[in-house]
Formats: sequence, structure tokens, C-alpha cells
Amino acid sequence: MLAALHDRDGRGRFGGRARLGIPGNADDWASVARQLTEGLVKGSERRGALPESIVAFLCQDPKDGESAREVMERLRPLAQLLRTACGALDVPVIEALCISDGRFWSYCCPSEQCCPSDGTPMGLPGTSVLAAAATYAGLQIRGSLREFRARLIPWETVAALEQESALNAVSMALIPRILDDVSRTVVATETLDLAHRVMCRFADSTSAAGAPGVSGVSAVSGAASVSGALSADLRDDELLCHDEAATLILGLQDRTTRDRAAEWMEGDEAGPALRLWRALARRCVGPYGEHAAAPLTLAGWVAWSSGDELEAREALAMALGADPGYLFARLLHQACNEGLDPESIRRCLRKERVDRAGAEMIASSASPASPASSESLVDAGGASGAASTPSRSGAASTPSTRVASRRRRKPRSTGNAESRPGSRPSGTAGTRRPRATADGSPASEVPTRAGDGTGGGTRSRRGAGRHGTKQGET
Repeated sequence: MLAALHDRDGRGRFGGRARLGIPGNADDWASVARQLTEGLVKGSERRGALPESIVAFLCQDPKDGESAREVMERLRPLAQLLRTACGALDVPVIEALCISDGRFWSYCCPSEQCCPSDGTPMGLPGTSVLAAAATYAGLQIRGSLREFRARLIPWETVAALEQESALNAVSMALIPRILDDVSRTVVATETLDLAHRVMCRFADSTSAAGAPGVSGVSAVSGAASVSGALSADLRDDELLCHDEAATLILGLQDRTTRDRAAEWMEGDEAGPALRLWRALARRCVGPYGEHAAAPLTLAGWVAWSSGDELEAREALAMALGADPGYLFARLLHQACNEGLDPESIRRCLRKERVDRAGAEMIASSASPASPASSESLVDAGGASGAASTPSRSGAASTPSTRVASRRRRKPRSTGNAESRPGSRPSGTAGTRRPRATADGSPASEVPTRAGDGTGGGTRSRRGAGRHGTKQGET
């Protein structure tokens, strides 16, 4: 983690922070150090304050058979890369610390008196002033980082083999359908429907068990204890079948499906959704480790949207560890580290949800087209002779159909069945039968303007004047 420091009027303060999981491959350290440093410095600069200095923290627990000092020595090249990347942006690293197994070392201080080679022991958990204030405020300690990550890391038990077999079987049938443009939408709908059913199953199990703090905002914010979280995860694992987990994991690899699943981010949907994404991340076993980027990113997004930045950063960092090129996780991780408000993203997702619901409603109402409306659409696009075909009732559901109906409508008259002014019915060659005046003389010499209402039989004079005015204005 990198923390920016600002100095105003001789009083220092912390600025932005940037956090990322340490890649297991040392070859990726250079690019990670450069991206992390640029994100912090440029983000602080966009907010109007370039940091004066930076403090780097490298935190990692020892592996099996590894000591904390060996961890410090192994991460020393990464600390040097971070210092070099910050120096290239004219922001010095005044301190770089390695924290492992309850001790810390400084990469910048060469003195054995203040920084011994065996490291300096850290204070006992919960003994700081901040921990005392948090306890007084009623906040609970979440446990160690290792216990926290255990909720998101893939299985390493015997059940992992069964889950891997299910992933292999489902991928054979599902991947070709996702790659097909025709069936891709169907797969997305099936995936989201299954996810929603599992979320309802999780919510119902919580209500039946009467375990508060497992779902909803309280669980999302991390108020549940470590033991309660472990029992909740075990219960969720029992409620999720291997085939269901495999179907959801593979279905979420589609970006459109993943983005629609991200809409379950608030209210009563947030708690069950976060539990589902955690459970799916634990099912990305064996060679399907990279597939965990999607559920981990969704878990990080729901946690951040619900106000839990700690879990959000960790889940997003683990998503980038599973797939460093996962753009969605990278953008969310950067935004979370820069302290941006997730409400702007929530507004976009809400709008997408409303727009899609409106489009689906319009499509569903227009899809069952009747034979009459289809016939009217054909008539509207046909030749002028189609005006002689009478329209059926209910065929005016679209603008094109209404136009076709007006073309076929006969004028209202009390005498002869004549054409409307300005129109030429088929078979008449444009000739008009002269109308006799009161004295019996023909009236064919009188010029008739289209739309003046004089050629419409005995149409109402007021209606004729209205139509004539409209055509004259255009």
C-alpha cells in the first residue's frame, strides 16, 4: 500500500491511498509498481494537491516454512521498485516498511539501534488508542488479514476436485453457447435467473436460521464476527450445488452478464449478492483460478457500494491478482483508492436497469403482432393501388398503419362516392365527374384547389376549411 503525505503550514496529513495485492510472480513487480505509483500521484494531482512524499507498506504473511525476515528480504526488490517509480515522478518515498508475522522492518533506515535486523515487534492487536476508541464506539474487530482472505480464496479441500469436474462438464456445453451470437442472450438470461434464485435461497436460509448480521447491510459492512462469518460461508457452500456454481462462474465471464449482475448493489439485494459472489470466488478452483476475477470484482463492487472499503480493496486486489488485465477490477480499484464516491456508478447502473426494463416492456407489447397489423404494414409500404384494400379493425397500432388506414378511407358524402380532394383513385385516370350547380350549368370550369374542401361532396364547410388551412400553411 502507498499512502500520500501532504504538508501544509508545518502540519502533515495523510492524502490518498493506493493498495494492491502483491503479485506472486516477481516479473510483474515493475509494471505493478509503476501503475500503482502513477495512479496515486496523478489521482492526487487531479484533486488539486500533489503529494510532498509517500510512505510504502509491504504486508505479507510468511509462507509454509518461511520466516518473517525471509519475507522481508524477498520483498526488498519490490520496495526498491516502488521507491524508483515514485522518484521518477518527483515524489520521494520517505519510508518503506515491511510488515510480516507481527513484526516490521524499514527498508530506508540502516541503523540497527532503531531498526534491528530481526524486526521490531508490533503492538498487540486491540491495544492501540484507535482500537480502544473503536471498541467504545461499538465497532468489532474483523480479525487478521489471513482470516479475511479465507472467505475469498478458492477451495483446497476434497470438494475442490468435485467442483473442478463440474466446471469441466459445464464448460463443454456452455462455452459454445456463449460464443454464439444467437444463444448468447439466452445464456445471459439463464445465468441471471439462476443467480437470482440462489440469492433468494441465501436470504431465505438466513431468515429461517434467525442469524442477524449475515445478510443485509450489517453483514456487508463487516459487523459479523469471524466465527459468524465462517459459519455463514459454510452454510452458503452447502446451499450452492457444484453444477450451479459452475454455470454461474462461466456465465459471468460474459461482460454484459457481469454488468447486469452488478446492479444488485444496494438495498435487500446487496447482502445476498455479496454472499453469492464470495461463494463463487471460493469455487474457482484448479485451472479456473483466472475465472475468479469476475466474482471477486463483483464482491468488491458490492462491498464498496455498501460502505465497506476494506473488503472492497481486498477483493478488487485479489481480482487483479487472478487476472492483472481485468479492466473492470482495475477501474474500480483505482476509484476506490482515490476516495471517489460510488454513487456516480450506482446512478449509471440504476439508469441502465430502468432503460432496459422500459425497452423490454415496449418489445413485449409490440412483439405479438396481429395478422391485421402485419397486413396494414405491408399495405402501407406497397403501391398506391393498395388503397383500395379495406383495413380491419384494430390495425391502427403503429404510425405506419394509421397512414395506411387514412389512405384507404373513403370520404364521407351523402351522394356520389367520390375521391378525396387531391387524390387519384385507380381506374379513373384522374378525371372527375362535374357537379351541376343550382341552375343546371356544369361547374367543371371552376378551378378546384387540393385541400380547399370544394371537391369533397357535401362535406362540412368547417371541416374543409380546417384541412385547407393546414395544407396552405405547410
